[in-house]
Amino acid sequence: MEIPPRLRQAGREVIELDRAVYAAVHATPTPQIDRALARVSRAADRSVLWMGVAAAMAATGPRRRRAAMLGMVAVGATSATVNLLVKQGPKRRRPSLEGSVRTHGVRMPASHSWPSGHTASAFAFSTAAGAAAPELDTALRLAATVVAYSRVHTGVHYAGDVMAGAFIGASMGSTTFHLARAVARRRADGGSRFIHSG
Repeated sequence: MEIPPRLRQAGREVIELDRAVYAAVHATPTPQIDRALARVSRAADRSVLWMGVAAAMAATGPRRRRAAMLGMVAVGATSATVNLLVKQGPKRRRPSLEGSVRTHGVRMPASHSWPSGHTASAFAFSTAAGAAAPELDTALRLAATVVAYSRVHTGVHYAGDVMAGAFIGASMGSTTFHLARAVARRRADGGSRFIHSG
């Protein structure tokens, strides 16, 4: 099916806007912020950052331990979905591979640019764990947002990549939380029926 000309033009404009945002970020010299965000971005490699957060949460009690486990389940499901399925779709080139800018202190991934896997994992963890431990929700989402921005600032993603990653991650995190809650309720209902029937 042929894409209508207006829709095709709108798509081109969105891509140009995305590139303009990226260029604006990299046109401003910010050496101190560069170093800080490079550390954040590297810490999120292979979800090491979220493993550390999960370990810290697990040490503060059983409810947060369950929230941390739920967050890590969401990260695993999201990582598999993004890397095995979504990244096989639109094969967008990385920004620096188009000859625009160097990266700031992080390794350029070999995978396609869209969507951002780091961002997807960050929002998957923060959404699932934050829903299960609401008192931590704001802090977790703020941390996820910093990770997402770090991927643009360090030069390895466009803003559109991290926006897509955030949407996918938040959706997967929410789905994980609601599925876990539904299973817990079913188990509780089954247990109560067993007690009453006995």
